[in-house]
Amino acid sequence: MQAHPQVAGVQAQGCAALGNVCYGTDAAGLARKQRAADAGGIELVVAAMQAHPQVVSVQDFGCCALFNVCYGSDAAARARRQRAVIAGATEAAVGAMQAHPGDAAVQRHGQRLRDLLA
Repeated sequence: MQAHPQVAGVQAQGCAALGNVCYGTDAAGLARKQRAADAGGIELVVAAMQAHPQVVSVQDFGCCALFNVCYGSDAAARARRQRAVIAGATEAAVGAMQAHPGDAAVQRHGQRLRDLLA
């Protein structure tokens, strides 16, 4: 994602991969979420969404990735959510939903992310 920020397909697949890697709430899943955040994954996903607002796959996979990275009930998850808010994830979710009002997946995933970050 860092090497090709202007290639929408790379950004979409990067967001999808990050979302998949960060799925889960067992100890291994929580560790993957934290490693992704520590590596700057939250900021990379927000940047991808900002760079490609009209690309549905970037918006959808971006919302999913951010949700998965930020999901959890421990102090580390709360810190990741705060980091996402500071990075502009809430605005990115709103922008995704506004840019793609007819896409059910973007609407669903964007709203889930907004609810999580609220």
